Amino acid sequence: ARWVPGDYCVLGADGFGFADTRPAARRFFHIDAESVVVRSLQALADAGEIDPSLVEKAFSKYRIDDPTAVSGVKQEGGDA
Repeated sequence: ARWVPGDYCVLGADGFGFADTRPAARRFFHIDAESVVVRSLQALADAGEIDPSLVEKAFSKYRIDDPTAVSGVKQEGGDA
């Protein structure tokens, strides 16, 4: 981050040892598609590019703080 000019947001996690479905783990660590969208909107709001209310709406719509919100997501892998 020290070599990148401007704001820098890191997204990711290893998830090692987290015993849950992959979609639920991605939501828990905020690295699923919806969480990345909300974080991107937050960065735009922080920069004054969009209204912060859009972040709140997306957060609520996608239930970002609820790992069970991904219960309908197709599971993949042998541990699903």
